[in-house]
Amino acid sequence: MRKTKQLTAIIEDHKKGYISLCAELDIASQGDTIEEVRNNLVEALELFFDTADPSEVQDRLITEDGRTART
Repeated sequence: MRKTKQLTAIIEDHKKGYISLCAELDIASQGDTIEEVRNNLVEALELFFDTADPSEVQDRLITEDGRTART
């Protein structure tokens, strides 16, 4: 069974395009439009979850109180 967690995407206008950040995992992406930058971030997150060791996910995951999931 797969676990589900809601993550935050921060999207900012940046010179000639947009940048996006998933603050909980410190994963970022870029794109020319808001839709493209969102899709690129989703793809980056999917690749991370597909390839990362579960311990790396736990080490990088930042909780609502600003600490990592392991602390």
